[in-house]
Amino acid sequence: MEILSLSDVVKYVENKIGIFHQKRITGLMELKLGKVLKKKNPYLFKAKYILTAQDIIKGLTDAFISSQEETIFGDWLEGLAIFINAKVYSGKKSGIPGIDLEFDKDGIRYIVTIKSGPNWGNSSQIKKMITDFKTAKRTLRTSNSQMNVIAVNGCCYGKDKNNDKGDYFKYCGQQFWEFISGDSDLYTKIVEPLGHHAKERNDNFIQSYAQMINKFTKEFADNFCHENGSIDWEKLVQFNSQK
Repeated sequence: MEILSLSDVVKYVENKIGIFHQKRITGLMELKLGKVLKKKNPYLFKAKYILTAQDIIKGLTDAFISSQEETIFGDWLEGLAIFINAKVYSGKKSGIPGIDLEFDKDGIRYIVTIKSGPNWGNSSQIKKMITDFKTAKRTLRTSNSQMNVIAVNGCCYGKDKNNDKGDYFKYCGQQFWEFISGDSDLYTKIVEPLGHHAKERNDNFIQSYAQMINKFTKEFADNFCHENGSIDWEKLVQFNSQK
């Protein structure tokens, strides 16, 4: 085990955080109105008595972007976790399907699946994770039948009071970052460098966002509004139901 150098973490974050912001903008620019409209329930907007094209567009796109950003940032945090673990325990990105990180500690081989937060999946997704863990254990024990392998679901934020899930352990937030680094305070130390040039980068995103809202609002009005400006709900529902 090596002692983690915070300066290495800060340097990594400051060098790599731009990737997250660029992917946010790229994802925004690649959005299509039709894709967004098919992702959300048009009946909900009617029930909430939303009457303007811009309000519908903002409601649809904000929800879509939030979900997209969660995925992008989750992937980014996974990379940070693997980088930190490699510095301390010589861990590595796993080549086994469904496993994100492998490392050895105190004679134990840990296999880790990394998620953003504790409430990441439904019962089917959790069953798949357990199956992936069991398959990974069999794969690793092919070359060493006595290998002690422990499976872990690591979550970058949040809490879970029950760590022992039977087939695997679940560590969230502070517990997860301490587990991969040996530093009980790491979860707070990484907050500051995450804000590196955040304002400038977010300004670029806001400008792209405003352009997209304007473009989508015009496109929506052209295709889903009557000549008097009212929303053609029937046409919108029909479009949403098409394959």
